[in-house]
Amino acid sequence: MRLPGMLGARLTDPSRSVVAAVDQGTTSTRCILFNRDGARVASAQIEHRQILPAPGHVEHNPIEIWDNTRYVLAAAMAKAEFDAADVAAVGITNQRETTIVWDRTTGRPIHNAIVWQDTRTDDFVNKLTADLGADRIQDITGLPPSTYFSGPKIAWILDHVPGARARAEAGELLFGTVDSWLVWNLTRKDGRALHVTDVTNASRTLLMDITTMQWSDEMCQAIGVPQQMLPQIVSSSEILGRVRSTGPMHGVPIAGILGDQQAATFGQACLSPGEAKNTYGTGNFLLMNTGTELRRSNHGLLSTVAYKLGDQPVHYALEGSIAVTGSLVQWLRDNVGLISSSSGIEALARTVPDNGGLYIVPAFSGLLAPHWRSDARGVFVGLTSYVNKGHIARAVLEATAYQTREVVEAMNNDAGTALQTLKVDGGMTANDLLMQFQADILGVPVVRPVITETTALGAAYAAGLATGFWDSTEQIRQQWKCDKEFSPQMDKSKADQLFATYSKAVTRTFDWQD
Repeated sequence: MRLPGMLGARLTDPSRSVVAAVDQGTTSTRCILFNRDGARVASAQIEHRQILPAPGHVEHNPIEIWDNTRYVLAAAMAKAEFDAADVAAVGITNQRETTIVWDRTTGRPIHNAIVWQDTRTDDFVNKLTADLGADRIQDITGLPPSTYFSGPKIAWILDHVPGARARAEAGELLFGTVDSWLVWNLTRKDGRALHVTDVTNASRTLLMDITTMQWSDEMCQAIGVPQQMLPQIVSSSEILGRVRSTGPMHGVPIAGILGDQQAATFGQACLSPGEAKNTYGTGNFLLMNTGTELRRSNHGLLSTVAYKLGDQPVHYALEGSIAVTGSLVQWLRDNVGLISSSSGIEALARTVPDNGGLYIVPAFSGLLAPHWRSDARGVFVGLTSYVNKGHIARAVLEATAYQTREVVEAMNNDAGTALQTLKVDGGMTANDLLMQFQADILGVPVVRPVITETTALGAAYAAGLATGFWDSTEQIRQQWKCDKEFSPQMDKSKADQLFATYSKAVTRTFDWQD
């Protein structure tokens, strides 16, 4: 269908040959240029530092993220030998709950960004839960009280940076998730800039009423966040403004914003109720489109916003969020040194036929869905002298598949129907051993698309729809193509036994952190 009510003029100039997507993730920033077929024309990517000041604390430097964004925009354009006249629109997708507070006048952050994985707000969240009640919090926001979300992180910054709370109440400070930070910098000129966030990112703050799509007075007051520092909530696909910062995209419309997992859902063309995708990145995130119906979870999942196109009704999703999957591979590479590259884990895991009895539960900073246990910490279970580095590599990969089954079972229970096929995307999907094991453990086909950069593609689609570069969501659906399907090969009783043993291992992680 064609999208009614999109904001701004429709840009149908055929000379504009690509849409640019900025994908600002937990470990890196990249820009990908997509043509009308949804194919990648050029890209650039750069990693940023992971700042770990204390156990459970994870930070990023917002200035580094902004500098890297400018770099990848310029680098991708240079590779394609394009200028602004070739670009129909820019879309942005981002690591969602990561929190930045900056000076409205100078643009300088007052603290490092506090990353979604950070658990320093645990005591604050416990007090919030005691004061307001978990049911009330989830009723308003769709979210369980957790250190995962942005609101408590804002409060921590305001309470720990000298003078910050007074400055925020005086209107001198701004808050944003990374999308807001990038749009503000991209549009900043002569002391003015756009301060916006889309509904998907706003829905991850613990501050937005999920039924009204507005900031909740009750939640802002309970958490202690002055509303004057919050961005305006906009749709996921509309012309917001134009790039004003110097560079090769000066004057290009900014026309789409989606949190990374919602962007992947959109890029995977999960546009009808019941369609689901699983993204394998730093963590894993399984989203099922529930249409315009807000579905409440009774099995440890999140009710969240999937997307909102222009002035159309909002679409919702159920989400299962897993904190540590790809980052476990990165840990094995960087902290342990067992592999020299992330891609090397598959070859190492293939040196053994099974996990050798070893199970790894990577609760580095607690467990998210469906357990929501901030007291949990990671364990190796079943370790014997028989286990070698191949078994460890295999157990690392298997941990991702087991955690995904936990979330799929919760989603099946909430939806009242069993998932028949799982669409997958993200960097780890290049690992055929993992994808086959995932199909075996789930007992359903796992389908990998031709274009696995679906996070960036979803942001591009949102921006391209707003500017007329793509005509309709049906065109997006038609452009999705399968690369490979992995069918279950393992006997169901064996898969169930392996999963039951992993579930037993999960219980060993509980009550570790007082």
